[in-house]
Amino acid sequence: MMPGHARNPHSVQVRNTHELYYLKTQKAQPKMERSEKRSKERLRVCVATCNRADYSKLAPIMFGIKSHPEIFDLEVVVLGSHLIDDYGNTFRMIEQDEFDIGSKLHTIVRGEDEAAMVESVGLALVKLPDVLQRLAPDVLLVHGDRFDALALATAAALMNIRILHLEGGEVSGTIDDSIRHAISKLAHYHAVCTRSAERHLISMCEDHSHILLAGCPSYDKLLSAHQRDDYTDIIKSWLGDAVKEQDYIVALQHPVTTNIKNSIKIYELMLDALISFNKKTLVLFPNIDAGSKEMVRVMRRKGIEQHPNFRAVKHVPFDQFIQLVAHAGCMIGNSSCGVREAGAFGTPVINLGTRQTGRETGENVLHVRDADTHNKIYHALELQFGKRYPCSKIYGDGNAVQRILKFMQTIDLSEPLQKKFCFPPVKECISQDIDHILETQSALAVDLGGTNLRVAIVSMKGKVVKKYIQLNPKTFEERIELILTMSKQAMADAVHLNCRILGVGVSTGGRVNPQDGIVLHSTKLINEWSSVDIRTPLSSALHLPVWVDNDGNCAALAERKFGHGKGMENFVTIITGTGIGGGIIQHNDLIHGSTFCAAELGHIVVSLEGPECMCGSHGCIEAYSSGLALQREAKRLHDEDLLLVEGMTVKNKEQVNAIHLIEAARLGNSKAESVLHTAGTALGLGIVNILHMINPSLVILSGVLAPHYENPVRQVISQRALLSAQETKVMVSELEDPALLGAASMVLDYTTRRTY
Repeated sequence: MMPGHARNPHSVQVRNTHELYYLKTQKAQPKMERSEKRSKERLRVCVATCNRADYSKLAPIMFGIKSHPEIFDLEVVVLGSHLIDDYGNTFRMIEQDEFDIGSKLHTIVRGEDEAAMVESVGLALVKLPDVLQRLAPDVLLVHGDRFDALALATAAALMNIRILHLEGGEVSGTIDDSIRHAISKLAHYHAVCTRSAERHLISMCEDHSHILLAGCPSYDKLLSAHQRDDYTDIIKSWLGDAVKEQDYIVALQHPVTTNIKNSIKIYELMLDALISFNKKTLVLFPNIDAGSKEMVRVMRRKGIEQHPNFRAVKHVPFDQFIQLVAHAGCMIGNSSCGVREAGAFGTPVINLGTRQTGRETGENVLHVRDADTHNKIYHALELQFGKRYPCSKIYGDGNAVQRILKFMQTIDLSEPLQKKFCFPPVKECISQDIDHILETQSALAVDLGGTNLRVAIVSMKGKVVKKYIQLNPKTFEERIELILTMSKQAMADAVHLNCRILGVGVSTGGRVNPQDGIVLHSTKLINEWSSVDIRTPLSSALHLPVWVDNDGNCAALAERKFGHGKGMENFVTIITGTGIGGGIIQHNDLIHGSTFCAAELGHIVVSLEGPECMCGSHGCIEAYSSGLALQREAKRLHDEDLLLVEGMTVKNKEQVNAIHLIEAARLGNSKAESVLHTAGTALGLGIVNILHMINPSLVILSGVLAPHYENPVRQVISQRALLSAQETKVMVSELEDPALLGAASMVLDYTTRRTY
């Protein structure tokens, strides 16, 4: 949490800066119109502040309320660590800001352990009813996720007092998450900082009409106040005359109450790394949560308070803390200030441990969630110190207070206190982790072909780091056993190759249900591979998520992520190999169809009386243009002594295949040329049908036969397609392993929060 508002003998004196700032913004804002509901009676608002951190968020709102006495009647209640000597008696800052404190409640039971936190909540619940009954507010303003705030919300809810909760819906770590969400469930109205927080509250069943996307109140000041002319004086007053801008570190680490032992270990490692890093550092004492006493002992055991590179303080006035963070070379710890307020300045931040896991952050934040070594934290300092990042406005645009005041005026006191509920989805956040920098994010890709079984480690950029190839066994049990053996070998090798395996992607022939990871019907090339659950045995044995899809779909996914389809919204990929397959990307999504047989492009019929296809039908593209079809025609010509021409030989017992047919055509064999022309025309006609049906902007030909079909396909399109479709681009894929890359892309797109 952010340090707050107490005087320090070394501080630079600034009187009523919250109020001066608020009055300044008022000049640029139109005068607030009085609500018709408030014309006869003012809204009685009680603001309860528990500690140095929440006052920095509540103070701008308090000044706004105070500046409209014709609309609001303000009451202030102070409790928690505000009233403790060891934490600076920060209630004095509230008095210096010229607020009348209606009640001071000593609610903290000392001990700084789990039991003391519980007893403090109980003590607050004993004392609060008399105060709330005497003040009889219409609305109680509660901030954040502290245990004191939970006591406030519980008391107000049980006394039928409307609660406006600030900064609910956010996601972090430790017990704070549970407390924050519990307060949100007790609250009747919500003022949130971000769009994601708003969605989280909606997904937690809160009434959308009672949620205000306001931004963070402290940002109203941060976005304009951090460029004070005297910031160098503030830096010198806390860190010494020799310290320069962006050449010092601000450290603020709090205990994680759900894992105190690990918190102390991380704190010790952080101090060791800071000592080694050898930069001037301002260390702030941790908050009052369970475990803080042990952390202070660690700091004193290491002599931090006497170390020439360190200045250890219990609190810093908020206005000066802004300047110290804004001009620091780096901020380190697990304070929400690092992941929230520091982004307004572009200050580089290192977030240690799990306390802020899930928080929305700007690109200035580097997470070291598994902060288990001194070297890892030291390396993070090397990466971050001295950088500057673009200023982030994730948490506010400077107009939060005005929005909150207007929102409070809309509160209908005649409305029933009973809450309404709904059930929408929640959206995840994106964050950065140092382990993802130090290791290469990779996928395990499996290609189950008709002849070979291939497994590969594929990096995020589409590089095949290592590949494994074995002949594909005939039975289900043998195949699964071989896949597991090869996958385990690849996973073992990945450790030495510095690759982090995020999951497994499987590409296979036939009709696949990707939702359940089941091969519904295999091709004839893969016997005994129907109605087979591939996902479950692989996921259970490898302890990784597993994705499965048809090889044609995988080829399309590979093109979308790594090939010609990158950045294209609508395109079709056609595989020309042993069979003919493909995948369709429409509006950036892969099309599967209602029964998972979309994009079976090889079975588009182009002739009513054509040759028999392996599917049992006649005249399919695959019956004309696949490798097997060309092999069939090559064998027929060879049996009739019509294949070989001068310059060609076929060795004894060598099986005639499509390559011989292509070679014969190249050497001028008219019969072979005719076969290839028919095959190219059939494929071209099928593609014309696709163009007329879904109108893609690009057709990608993939597979070993693609270069031989490119020109015939273009020619058929120019002759047979509608004028509006004749300009469709036809390109040959440049990807060497589309099946493996597509299988990998299923893993990489999903696990890195992209859509699949």
